[in-house]
Amino acid sequence: LLRGVRISMLLAVPGSGKTTVLVTRLGYMVQCCGIAPEEILTMTYTVAATREMCSRFAARFGEELAGRMQFRTINGVSAKVLNYYSMRYQRPKPTLMTNEGELTRLLTQIYRQVSDDYPTESTLKELRTAITYIKNMALDEEGIAAIETDLPDLPGLYRRYQAELKRLKWMDYDDQMVFALQILRAAPAVLAHFQQRYGYFCVDESQDTSKIQHEIIRLLARRSCNLFMVGDEDQSIYGFRAAYPQALMEFEQVWPGARVLLMEHNYRSGSEIVAADYAFNSVAFLFKVDFI
Repeated sequence: LLRGVRISMLLAVPGSGKTTVLVTRLGYMVQCCGIAPEEILTMTYTVAATREMCSRFAARFGEELAGRMQFRTINGVSAKVLNYYSMRYQRPKPTLMTNEGELTRLLTQIYRQVSDDYPTESTLKELRTAITYIKNMALDEEGIAAIETDLPDLPGLYRRYQAELKRLKWMDYDDQMVFALQILRAAPAVLAHFQQRYGYFCVDESQDTSKIQHEIIRLLARRSCNLFMVGDEDQSIYGFRAAYPQALMEFEQVWPGARVLLMEHNYRSGSEIVAADYAFNSVAFLFKVDFI
């Protein structure tokens, strides 16, 4: 599609039009390259972002064509993997818990068992964040133990939480990706199904994609080697939820022969804003200050 390059990464500064490029590229693939819309899987970080991308595609290329495109979160793709696996092998899947109150009560109970104390609201929030981080970073026991936290016995809390989810036949949102990755690795027929169904993969906001999500993308795209990712490592703001912008810097190592493209002009902001931002970041670099 791009002078014979099938794997490429677009690194773009804020306001440079990277999502516009991705949407336009999708239209080019369908209307100029003869690729069936159903063969293209476009992924991004949030449900809201998938809706916006679909809306922008429809505005430019029409509602009918947009209805045939696949815009999904990686969590949504993981859900499709679980559904297909369950149907193919007639195995029940855990119930996805969407009731935050139930999960909070479960975590409160587990915390009391481990610490013999009642957790505060902020403690429960810290515990939920830690669990999300563990799953999205695909940490093993050693990695979990290395996390710096004020929580009492985080490895013990995590083990009990997972054991209770298994006993109750529940899963949380992040478990969808954990189970999907396990299935794609252990069930070649399931992986082959999705590799055959989708021959082209596009990813927006890839700086916010977690380590486990990058691995799912890598497995899915490994057969066709048709992958286009868009992102900006400097815009990653979800490190606490295991966003893994390092993957952008490792892209050429993971995908030998890939092409990295740059968009470095900000069309959204005026010259005064761009100049102030440049000066601010120059000072941060000189004094090695991390601004949050």
